[in-house]
Amino acid sequence: MKKILLITSVFLSILTCAQKPTLFLIGDSTMANKENPDKNPEHGWGQMLPPLMTAKIEIQNHATNGRSSKSFRTEGRWDKVMKQLKKGDFVIIQFGHNDQKVNDSLRFTNPYTQYKANLERYVNEVRAKGATPILMTSIVRRNFNENGVLVDTHKEYPLVVRMVANDLKVPFVDLQLLSEQLEISYGPESSMKLHLHYKKGDEAYYPEGKDDDTHLSKLGAESIAKLAVASLKNMKTGLEKYIK
Repeated sequence: MKKILLITSVFLSILTCAQKPTLFLIGDSTMANKENPDKNPEHGWGQMLPPLMTAKIEIQNHATNGRSSKSFRTEGRWDKVMKQLKKGDFVIIQFGHNDQKVNDSLRFTNPYTQYKANLERYVNEVRAKGATPILMTSIVRRNFNENGVLVDTHKEYPLVVRMVANDLKVPFVDLQLLSEQLEISYGPESSMKLHLHYKKGDEAYYPEGKDDDTHLSKLGAESIAKLAVASLKNMKTGLEKYIK
C-alpha cells in the first residue's frame, strides 16, 4: 500500500511539473475578452496578450465587464480561478473602474477600507497557492479638459493599489501612468482612436454611433497590452520567461 502511495505521489509530482504555468487575469471590461472580435470594435487589453506571449504558458482571461474587486468575488468568479490555481502560476489583478460606483451597493467599495482589504485578500490567497500576484492600476479614461489637460477620474483608487503593492511587496505595473502617457502622446483629438468614437452610420456594430472614452478600440487595447508586457518583461517574477 505504501509503495502504491509513493508511486502515486511521484506520478502526481511529475505531472504537476509537466503542466504549463497559467497566467490568470482578473479585472473589469477594460481587460476583458470581447465577443465577436472580428466585428466588434471594442477590445480588452487582456485579449491582446496571447500574441505577445510564448506557447509555454497558458492564458486564462477571467476579467469581466462591470465587475469590481467586490462583485468579482461575490459572484463566484474568483472561486473558479482558485480551484485551478497552482504553484508557479501568475495572477494579474486590476480593479478600480467599477469600485467607484457609489450608487451600486453590489459593486462599490470604499477605497481605503473595503477596496484595500479586497486587494490584500486576493494577494494573500494567490501567494498561499504558491502562485505570483501582480497588481496593476486602472487605465485612465480619455478625459481632456478645455485646455487639453488630461484629468484623472479614478481619485484614490490607484493610490491604494500602490499602497498595497508597497506594503505587501507585490510586483506592480502602473498602467495608470503608462496609459496616461499614451493618451497625452496622442493628444485630445487623435486619442479618440484609442477608444470608441463613431458617428451614426460609420460603424455597423454601432449603427446609432458611439462616444466612449473608457473602453478601448483594437489599437488602444494593443497599445496597452504592449505597455503592460514591456513592464512585465523587466520584472524578476518568472513571467518574463514567457514573454516574446
